[in-house]
Amino acid sequence: MKPVSSRNTGLALRLLGLDLVLFALAIAATVWLRNPPLKLLCGMAAGLLIARLFILGHDACHQSYTSHRRLNAWLGRLAFLPSLTPYSLWDVGHNIVHHGYTNLKDVDMVWRPHTLEEFRALPPWRRALERIYRSGWAPWLYYLIDMWWLRMYFPSKCYMPTRRREFVWDSLLVSFAALIWIATLVSAAIATGQSALLIVTAGFAVPFLVWNGLIGFVVYVHHTHPRVAWYEDKAGWSAAQPFVSTTVHLHFDPVGAIDMDAMLHHIMQHTAHHVDMGIPLYRLKQAQAILEVKIPEHIVVQRFSWRWYFDTARRCKLYDYQARCWTDFSGVPTSKSHGKAPAKPVLHRMGSTVRNMPVRQCRQ
Repeated sequence: MKPVSSRNTGLALRLLGLDLVLFALAIAATVWLRNPPLKLLCGMAAGLLIARLFILGHDACHQSYTSHRRLNAWLGRLAFLPSLTPYSLWDVGHNIVHHGYTNLKDVDMVWRPHTLEEFRALPPWRRALERIYRSGWAPWLYYLIDMWWLRMYFPSKCYMPTRRREFVWDSLLVSFAALIWIATLVSAAIATGQSALLIVTAGFAVPFLVWNGLIGFVVYVHHTHPRVAWYEDKAGWSAAQPFVSTTVHLHFDPVGAIDMDAMLHHIMQHTAHHVDMGIPLYRLKQAQAILEVKIPEHIVVQRFSWRWYFDTARRCKLYDYQARCWTDFSGVPTSKSHGKAPAKPVLHRMGSTVRNMPVRQCRQ
């Protein structure tokens, strides 16, 4: 990966500048245009641009965007503002937990599947919510509630046991950005004699919900697939080459002149990103190609179609960690086994101490 790991600060700044300008224009259009459907359409475009900005910030948070650590931190915070993502909380939850323990049960929280026993033990309202989340129609709701609201925006001690001053300051920063954003839209509505409710809906609510839908969808398809396994013990997880085998490269066919891979800054070249977080997004396509030539048998490549997506949503409801296969909500297997699970619980050595992986349970 070394030949494709170099960073280009000039290119990084140009990409960020372009997306910030396009985002500002899309938001301005929700005020300037008088036709409500066109306002909403521009709001949806702004949601896509929030996703693009977030991907740039995601790279900066990985310190792979430019060659300058402090510049990455400030650019990352700036790029995260439209998505209202606190930089330091994302850093811990994504860089340390998700990347460090991808698809390891009770550690990686991103779209972690329940077992049949866990699902049945949930209260009725939570079982209903889980069915909605995994219906294929609600990735936006999953990310909005289970990821952003519970884990990113002033998280409780249950979801973020570590308490740091920077967590509070970053949450306050995005709160201030949201207030300025909404206040600007209301002022613009009053100045132009338009409905403040319509302007705020088109210029704030719609972009934010579209962004949540895109990020919820992306993180779902990156790590949920009938061929992708989850693990409950660290030994089995480590032996499975998890940074390659737990990640999907989702390939999109061009739609006319639209290249979805380029539209999302090549984040769908996701195996390469998990193998080496230091590869900049503007070199991920080359890195993914290298991997698929060197170790094709270990990489899950999936051509996207809505038929595949909803079939995956139908099959990947729960996970049987003993049989190592996906099941439906009744516990009926819906995928092939991903290998034999260890017969006994495994203890993990950390430093000089042998102990079980800690699990913190939050009340549903």
